[in-house]
Amino acid sequence: ISNYALAYPNAELIRRALLKIVPAGALTLVAHDHFGIDLAPGLSIKLNAAFVSDVTAIDALDGQTLKLVRQEFGGVVSAHVNCDISSGAVMTLRPGAFKAAENLSAPGTVLDKSAEVGALSSGRRYLETIVAETSDVDITKHAVLVSVGRGIQEKDNIGVAEELAEALGAAVSCSRPVVDAKWLQKSRQVGSSGKTVKPKVYLACGISGAFQHLAGIKGNPFIIAINKNSKAPIFQVADVGLVDDILEFLPELTNKVQELRGVAAK
Repeated sequence: ISNYALAYPNAELIRRALLKIVPAGALTLVAHDHFGIDLAPGLSIKLNAAFVSDVTAIDALDGQTLKLVRQEFGGVVSAHVNCDISSGAVMTLRPGAFKAAENLSAPGTVLDKSAEVGALSSGRRYLETIVAETSDVDITKHAVLVSVGRGIQEKDNIGVAEELAEALGAAVSCSRPVVDAKWLQKSRQVGSSGKTVKPKVYLACGISGAFQHLAGIKGNPFIIAINKNSKAPIFQVADVGLVDDILEFLPELTNKVQELRGVAAK
């Protein structure tokens, strides 16, 4: 659609445009982000279609029933949902929950529907764009994550985790308290209000294990938990649990990793 009114994101205008071009019974997929949450519910009502939000997996299609998995209660529950798609459906998908299909080209052709959409107007108007902070690290693409929580105590101690991550060829991620304290960027946060990650190995260092944080960890990684509180909930989901002070343990682990890598290189 080529329309000057769509130069800036406006869910109200996009919804009006889609109502004119989306065929009856269509499945409309939208990212589960701020814009998608604004757009999708009202679109489903206008299309008289089913609506499912925060989808993290698609299990199967059985006739006109699509079997989905979505998260509820802030990520503490994964609900299996049967969605009747006979009249179409609008779904928001959790970013990072679906692995991209590589080396595949999308079928079909791109059609210009500008004429069918026509003029668009809205009660909202664009004010300004506030550029989000950028990061040189995408934690969703790393196989190993060294994730720190409140147990790191202060910003100056982040270097301890960074040294371990460098030795392992990993990236540093974190829980929400670390971002709230401005010790790391928001782009490093794992959880329901951060990013969804699928590493092979996840080192939870000084992280209590609140369900909001665990909601961002998918793909059944090997979880190693290090926390000086033996009753921390993270130990209930960890494959290996160590009760220790991360400020003492991580430097020792870093030295051991570097030592083993030095031996392997000889």
